[in-house]
Amino acid sequence: MDEVADDPGQEREGRVIEEILAEVEASDALPAPSGQDADGDESVAVKIARKRRRRRMRVAGRVIGSALRSVGLTLFTALLLATLFASWLPSLPEDVSAGLMIAEATRIGSMTTPTALPLSSWQRRVGVVSGHWGPEDDPGAVCDDGLTEAEVNHDIATRVVSLLRAHGYTVDLLSEFDERLEGYQAAALISIHADSCEYINDLATGFKVSGPAARGGLFEEDERLVNCLIEQYGAVTGLPFHPSVTADMQEYHTFREIAPTTPAAIIEVGFLYLDRQFLTQEPDRAALGIVAGLICFLEPTPTPIPTATQAAPQE
Repeated sequence: MDEVADDPGQEREGRVIEEILAEVEASDALPAPSGQDADGDESVAVKIARKRRRRRMRVAGRVIGSALRSVGLTLFTALLLATLFASWLPSLPEDVSAGLMIAEATRIGSMTTPTALPLSSWQRRVGVVSGHWGPEDDPGAVCDDGLTEAEVNHDIATRVVSLLRAHGYTVDLLSEFDERLEGYQAAALISIHADSCEYINDLATGFKVSGPAARGGLFEEDERLVNCLIEQYGAVTGLPFHPSVTADMQEYHTFREIAPTTPAAIIEVGFLYLDRQFLTQEPDRAALGIVAGLICFLEPTPTPIPTATQAAPQE
């Protein structure tokens, strides 16, 4: 052959085809029969011609069969991987998803091995979990007048999403048990909650932040995210940091669901008893404090954060 195939399987297949073609040439080069009478010469010649024809047909069948198997395997692999790729696609319009699937199938079909997604595809993505929000209808803490933790969390979470998007990030607003959390990969994930509606004591005020103990303690990026949130949320809101971080926070279920490479934290934005006025009357400031903490973590040289007027609730 004129050029050597890069793939070992293709190289072996090429050698087999060359051997087959050589066999055909050898059959064509058989010497003409001799030493027979005229009638015998014609009979032997016919037999040899028929033999050569059958041999050519067998060779052609082997070559075509080999080629078809190779093409079939490639198409099957492309179809399988394109189907898997479709399961990874986010919710997009049908025409966009279809176009992406076709493009990916074409790309896969021309490859010998798949490559990993580039870091740039998720390094500007942030996940925001609205605590207790979702179809499970779990209100979280419920106050005597009917105010629920879920609605306070959601009000602040949607403002965080708006501010981050205004700052140029791709942001996913996630429910408490969102199916997208399984293996979720992003530059950071924050889950927003609030503390008890009941009076505990006069010290039950302020916020709490924790990273995932479920991943073997705070690894460096989780710890840095937690420190940024504590510093910035306290500075923006004026609320004190409350040291009573619970095991439920450290072992929060979402920490076990997301990709282990996604830095994550959970924040209790305040107590629904003593901090109720702040949480319900100043949700913009609470959202700004969270965003300031995220920007501190995400950007080595933070750029100015959008004003609170851009923190209108957005789902």
